[in-house]
Amino acid sequence: MKSAPVKSSAKTEKSQTKSPVVKAKSDAAKSLRDLFIDGLKDIYWAEKALTKAIPKMIKNATDEDLVGALTDHLEVTKTQITRLEEVFTLIGEKAQGEKCDAMEGLIKEAEGIMEETEMGAVRDAGIIAAAQKVEHYEIATYGSLVAFARTLGEEEAASLLEETLVEEKEADETLTGVAEASISSEAAEA
Repeated sequence: MKSAPVKSSAKTEKSQTKSPVVKAKSDAAKSLRDLFIDGLKDIYWAEKALTKAIPKMIKNATDEDLVGALTDHLEVTKTQITRLEEVFTLIGEKAQGEKCDAMEGLIKEAEGIMEETEMGAVRDAGIIAAAQKVEHYEIATYGSLVAFARTLGEEEAASLLEETLVEEKEADETLTGVAEASISSEAAEA
């Protein structure tokens, strides 16, 4: 038995789906290249902020494997900053950061997790969760930047950014491995 089609007025549908249009700032990106440069500035700031945030995570972690993974990734992050500076040079732009609200929020969340947990396996689990949120943000950002660079014909920049994308995916996998190896079960027992 077929059910009768539900009638809805166009006015009702329009009012339910209409959302306000966001007015662009006067200095808004007007081209894909502008958006690409804005993205580079954003992640450059984010990576530099992480060089200050990761040491706090290291000091608050107790699991040797987690400390090792974070310590290794801190060094990788420093290399990524240098690589970003090379990308800026390749595209003829000055390397400069622009505050990344997303990364600032993720770092604040990580600090909050550390403040709200006791030192040990539970805090370690929280640090992993926070660090993986950071990695996922970076994976999304670098994935977009690689695509933008390729579209713009900036193949050398795309290759450098892809190197970083691979490193971020590896860091995420490492954190998953650390969590699965011991921390998650230890945290559950705590």
